[in-house]
Amino acid sequence: MKTIVRSRPWLKEQVPKKILAIRYQAMGDLVITLPYLQSLKNALPAVELHLLTRREVRDIPRNLLLFDKVMAIGGGRNAKVQFFLSLLYVPFLWLQHYDVVLDLQNHRISRILRWLLFPPSWSEFDRSSPVSAGERTRLTIDAVRLPPVRLVTTFDDRKKTDITGIMKRQGWNGESNWVILNPAGAFITRNWPLENYERFAALWLENVDSATFFVIVGLRAMSEKASFLKKHLKERVIDLSGKTTPYEAFRIITRAKFVLTEDSGLMHMSWVQGVPTLALFGSSRGDWSAPLGSWSRCLDSSDLSCRFCMKEICQYGDVRCLIRYTPEVVLKAAQELIFKHG
Repeated sequence: MKTIVRSRPWLKEQVPKKILAIRYQAMGDLVITLPYLQSLKNALPAVELHLLTRREVRDIPRNLLLFDKVMAIGGGRNAKVQFFLSLLYVPFLWLQHYDVVLDLQNHRISRILRWLLFPPSWSEFDRSSPVSAGERTRLTIDAVRLPPVRLVTTFDDRKKTDITGIMKRQGWNGESNWVILNPAGAFITRNWPLENYERFAALWLENVDSATFFVIVGLRAMSEKASFLKKHLKERVIDLSGKTTPYEAFRIITRAKFVLTEDSGLMHMSWVQGVPTLALFGSSRGDWSAPLGSWSRCLDSSDLSCRFCMKEICQYGDVRCLIRYTPEVVLKAAQELIFKHG
């Protein structure tokens, strides 16, 4: 599938000294950029790499050695406030003399910033092609004609986080594997029934590993779902909803045996780190958002007439795109992924 990336390539023989990447959107959208920016940094270690993002999603990038500087804009999701605060940053950005600007957002604010900075080289994210966001990110970076980038899944920490301590304080025995369950889809058309998660976990304990712990991590809004699962699975469930920072959650996922997830930011935190990830997509666009890598698989609606409907309410009233995937089917797919990637 052809994509459209507008760019001005880097044509000088010497490598650039400073590169600015811009990504304002939600946590998952920002996380998708990390493997490709890490690949660029690995290829050009002497380059100073800066990131401009939203304050709400800065926690993960500012804790990675990947970036030399992380700048965060306030204003929440209010575009007018974001624009005003972004303009206040312009004098500082001018002083950086960026050689390359990677506009991985491509909305009005990022385009104006790129225009004001007038860098020798730049590229703009393709917002509309029916290609995964990760692949479009890769193509955006490659469009400036620096060393080609690929999907890198290893990130160095700026400061180590005591993941073992966090888990032990919440009931982990210090030895068993843990599996992340993430029923975090934004709408009912993206939600696999909680009873299915319960049944999946029971089947896992019976057929895969009876010592596994199932971890719920994310926003406090997940606590009600965690309580449901804990009621049925008892001490096998560790509820971390609302109890970690985004970066701590990121690193807890790193050590998971497997992640079963709906379409959410945590899904992207998983596959970008090479963790076996099985995504359950209902109304979501699998062509845009499905996890990448041979360690990932997406069960989506691509084979249905109502594929990728993006509706909050199912037109048939039964979310058939999701309920057709039984716990038994999902367990088999999970076992195949784990066997493949050990």
